[in-house]
Amino acid sequence: MKRLFCVLWCFLGLAFSANAQGDDFGMWYELGAEKKLSKKWSLGLEGEFRTRNNTKTADRWSAGVSAEYKLTKGLKASAGYNLLYDNNAEELTFNSSGDPKKWTPSYWGIRHRLNLSLSGNVDWGRFNFSLRERWQYTYRPEAKDKKYAFTYDDDDYLSGYTMESAKEKSKHMLRSRLQVSYDIPSCKFDPTASVELFNDDDGIAKMRYQLGVDYKIQKKHVLSLTYRYQHVNSNDEDNEGDCHLIGLGYKYKF
Repeated sequence: MKRLFCVLWCFLGLAFSANAQGDDFGMWYELGAEKKLSKKWSLGLEGEFRTRNNTKTADRWSAGVSAEYKLTKGLKASAGYNLLYDNNAEELTFNSSGDPKKWTPSYWGIRHRLNLSLSGNVDWGRFNFSLRERWQYTYRPEAKDKKYAFTYDDDDYLSGYTMESAKEKSKHMLRSRLQVSYDIPSCKFDPTASVELFNDDDGIAKMRYQLGVDYKIQKKHVLSLTYRYQHVNSNDEDNEGDCHLIGLGYKYKF
C-alpha cells in the first residue's frame, strides 16, 4: 500500500507543478463493472464524474454501457453508448464596436455518444503492446433559450435582447490509441503508458498522454490511478483546453 501512496504523490506532483504554468487541472472519478458472458463475449457498465477549473467546477456526469467480442487471439471488437450530462462553460462574444453581442451563461445539457472500436494486442516478453482504433459520434440536442442576443440603437446604446437556442450539433471523431503495459513479476501493480490522437475533419483536434497503474485486489476488484496530460489543437464540443488530469477508478469483474 505504501507503493500506491508513493505513486499517487508522484502523479500529484506532476499535475500541480505543470498546473503552475497556466494549464487547467481536473479530477476524473470512474466506476465500472465487467461481466464475462462467454469465452468471446463480455458486457460492461461505467459511470464517471469530472471536474475542471482546478477542480472547483463540476464538469461532467456520464453513464455508459458497452459490449465486447473477441474475434480471434489478440483482436477484439466493441461497441458502446454513453449518456453525457455536461456543464457547458459560459461564452461571450462581441460585435465590431466592442460591445457584447451574445452571452451564453453556463448551463447543464445532455449529449449522446456512440462508439465502435477495433483493438489488437501482442505480447513481447512481459510487455504488452496494443493499438485501438475507435470511431466516435456525439450528438447534442437543441437547448432552448440559452443565449442572450443583445440589440443596440443608432447611438450604440443597449436597447434590448432576445433569447436564442443553443443549436443542435453532431460530431464525428476518430480516436487512435497506442498503449504499452508491463507485467511485474509477483506484483499486483500493472503500470501502463499510452498516447491517443483525436482526429476530426480538420485534422488532429487533441492529443492525450497517460501514465497509469492498476492494483488488483484479488481477481474481481481493480483500483486504478492515472495521470493524463491533454493538449488541444482546436475547439470541440467539450469546450476543452490544455489540462492536467488525475484519475481515480474502481472496476468490479465477475
